[in-house]
Amino acid sequence: MKKVKDFKIGHSRDLGKILRQMEEFGGFQGNKVAEAVNILERMIRDEKSLNFLSFPACLVATGIRGVFKEMVKRNWFDLVITTCGTLDHDLARSWGDYYQGSFELDDSNVKKKSFSRLGNVLVPDKVYAEQVEKNVQRFLSEIYKEKKELATYELVWEFGRRLDSEDSIIHWATKNKIPVIVPGITDGMVGYQLWMFSQDKDFKIDVLKDEQLLNDRVWDAEKTGALIIGGGISKHHTIWWNQFKGGLDYAVYLTTAFEENGSLSGARPKEAVSWGQIKEKAEKAFVWGEASSILPLIVSALAERLQR
Repeated sequence: MKKVKDFKIGHSRDLGKILRQMEEFGGFQGNKVAEAVNILERMIRDEKSLNFLSFPACLVATGIRGVFKEMVKRNWFDLVITTCGTLDHDLARSWGDYYQGSFELDDSNVKKKSFSRLGNVLVPDKVYAEQVEKNVQRFLSEIYKEKKELATYELVWEFGRRLDSEDSIIHWATKNKIPVIVPGITDGMVGYQLWMFSQDKDFKIDVLKDEQLLNDRVWDAEKTGALIIGGGISKHHTIWWNQFKGGLDYAVYLTTAFEENGSLSGARPKEAVSWGQIKEKAEKAFVWGEASSILPLIVSALAERLQR
């Protein structure tokens, strides 16, 4: 049995040492965060492991976009699985600014001033709607001259080739040839633009080509690992494909959802063991916490360790 040790404020400014203290103080979620960092470090260092990054779009509207961008830029993951809104917000913020707001704002007034509220983030209509519509239609017209049918990861790479923004997740995914797979591609602004563009053209998105890529990558991998933030279709698609490999060898979940209502978002790693989506003896951690608060700490600690 390990002793519970008191955290010493000011004992160290080194993030790695702070995490090691958190590992030892045995308090609720603190040592879970430290455990998650340890597992992710081993997962990323394991050259035999095919690693997934899964997250929902809402975080891309916040400064956590920079955290995702950095993980993709540093090639920590081999595959990204996310939602259509990730493309929406990543593209929109490449062409304009979002603003800090409040959960308590008068939403009627927000709409009158041509904003939409995403939690406590204000999304300008002229950026999210006008810029995305105009530029995505332009991108699609250019792409259509070369290709009439694409997988979602190919579409993302085509966007990335045309996007001049080093702050963008899409930019670095394209540069590093990391597939970004969007199973729910029609559920967002970009999806709507795809539908509009297809009305008078024989333009198609082949989602089964995405599945073929996942099949080939998973079956060829000796091991697999995943950092899964939040839930929904991104989480399910990640663990679904890993069941065909006998389950993930490494798994870190970060969510605020509860399992008592039966939601996938709240389902713990141990439940995925019963489905064969995570191996019984896998290195796994479940962190109950809000991603915009915890993820910067996890990724900063990882960056410090992996750089060394």
